[in-house]
Amino acid sequence: MQSKLDTPLQQPGAASAELRVAPPPRKRQSPARAYISGIWNARYFWVHLALSDLRYRWRRSFFGALWSIMQPVGMTLLLAVVFGRLFNTNITEYAPFILSGMIFWEFITSTATGGSLAFVQADAYIKQCHHPLAIYTLRTALSNLLVLTMASLGLVVWVLIIMPQHFGWHWLAALLIYPIVALVAWPLSTMLAYVATRFRDIPHALALAFQTLWLISPIYFEPSMFRNGGLHVLVDYNPVYHMLEIVRAPLLRGQWPTPTNFAYCAGVIVVMTLLTWLIGRTAEKRVIFYL
Repeated sequence: MQSKLDTPLQQPGAASAELRVAPPPRKRQSPARAYISGIWNARYFWVHLALSDLRYRWRRSFFGALWSIMQPVGMTLLLAVVFGRLFNTNITEYAPFILSGMIFWEFITSTATGGSLAFVQADAYIKQCHHPLAIYTLRTALSNLLVLTMASLGLVVWVLIIMPQHFGWHWLAALLIYPIVALVAWPLSTMLAYVATRFRDIPHALALAFQTLWLISPIYFEPSMFRNGGLHVLVDYNPVYHMLEIVRAPLLRGQWPTPTNFAYCAGVIVVMTLLTWLIGRTAEKRVIFYL
């Protein structure tokens, strides 16, 4: 019979090593989910960049953020007087139509044009930090969205003073324009940034493209002018018209936007997102070589 003295001594930590259970393997995230997680994890970084852009925009300015309200309102007054005489329309009612088109069109064009240069302007960050590249266009979209929000205050005040009868619960629908235009402009600017990093002529071509789109869209010109001229196609099938109707229908006419308006907006968001994802799958890793 073996005595207790004959039993081999266990080394310290051997028992605990035997009882240790290996952790379960982590589930591998899909590339899309991992990319979105990377954007969320870097949220403090791109929020800081967006706020820095706003501080730089109004640095040493006496009026500061008030310029985002004063500039479009002043331009609207000038255009309303000129176009009101040309088209024989009521200036007080035509002015908010122009202002609503101006501030939201300015957001789309500035975000797309500025976003197309986002990777080039952030080359120092891209070369040093391993973040999803979409955060640099998100930075541009976020800063412009804050400017759009402040510019919208002038539109709201104008409508409350001139057309208070249109105020009601349907105004809540107008708030949806902010996520809609953000979800359109962000993937659009990201897609353009992928291409513009390789082809630096894209920002110049965008200026021509947006001028053309401005002329064939009811931004400053009322939709009735297009329909009376037999150009109803430029209104009924124009995504810009349907996005603007999310704001104009509640504020300017006291009506809810139609399901068709929301359907066109949702379709544009889906198309822009899919195109950006398809281009970004291969272009994301090549951007660094063109900076």
